[in-house]
Amino acid sequence: MKKVIIVLVLLVSTVAFAQNKNERASLEVDGVCLMCKDRIEKAAIRTKGVKSAIWNVDTHELKLIYDARKTNLDSISKKIAAVGHDTKGLKATEEAYNSVHPCCKYRDDEVQKDHKN
Repeated sequence: MKKVIIVLVLLVSTVAFAQNKNERASLEVDGVCLMCKDRIEKAAIRTKGVKSAIWNVDTHELKLIYDARKTNLDSISKKIAAVGHDTKGLKATEEAYNSVHPCCKYRDDEVQKDHKN
């Protein structure tokens, strides 16, 4: 009987303290092409705690799965802005933006028109 009680106490305490460590979220990230996609996804995945990052060229949506105990959306946004891409809440510096390939200059109307064709 004591063993059954001990097992039940351990089970209840384990369930009570278990955390849902995997968060799912999405961010709007500016970009125009597959080179942007590669750069955005690499920046996100290199953030400690990010398990999955998939950016859609057409919708500009970055879908994330990350460990909320290790990172948060602000940290991920900062990493993405550091490689030259704007997020909804954080704009990349001019220096970071100017470091992207000329075909990736998503702030330029002409570049955006070229990628729509």
